[in-house]
Amino acid sequence: MSIVASYDPIKRGIDVLVGGAAFLISLPAQAVIGLLVRRNLGSPVLFRQDRPGKDGRIFRLRKFRTMVDVDEAAGLVTDEERLTPFGAFLRSTSLDELPSLWHVVTGEMSLVGPRPLLVQYLERYSPEQARRHEVRPGLTGLAQISGRNAISWEDKFAKDVEYVDNRSLLLDLRIILATIATVIRRDGISGDGTATMTEFMGSERS
Repeated sequence: MSIVASYDPIKRGIDVLVGGAAFLISLPAQAVIGLLVRRNLGSPVLFRQDRPGKDGRIFRLRKFRTMVDVDEAAGLVTDEERLTPFGAFLRSTSLDELPSLWHVVTGEMSLVGPRPLLVQYLERYSPEQARRHEVRPGLTGLAQISGRNAISWEDKFAKDVEYVDNRSLLLDLRIILATIATVIRRDGISGDGTATMTEFMGSERS
């Protein structure tokens, strides 16, 4: 077992202890946010979508809803049009991610790791980019403290693989502290003025 891989059991223990405590402590806040989502955006309160985890295994991601439904008659079609000010606030503060703490407890996710992206991206990755799935996806990661959604897909995936190759307790602590600072400053929330990243269609880079 490599030095990097030997950290994984320790990392999992930290996820269970810290993730479990954070989930329990956040339950009152989650209840309030859930009521506000219901009032501002309607039902369902939670956004659910299949995402690939470690080794590409699919799990059902849950987080707070931040967009209204598509309504062509009302001109609500694109993500930018559907994202409400309340939803934008939840995203910029990462409060929409609180329900995902449960995925950390169950082992589908980790506190730190590459973000879980769309299932259809699996076949679009280069072999090097696909290495991001060698570890559990995280609530935050090296890419998120390096520009969040304001950097290119290629740079984001390069940071993900860099994390896979260098993961350690010290790196995780640095990422968590930097994430807190990034959220406070609300840096790199979106790219090019859009509500979300543009779809990844594949890359010519290896």
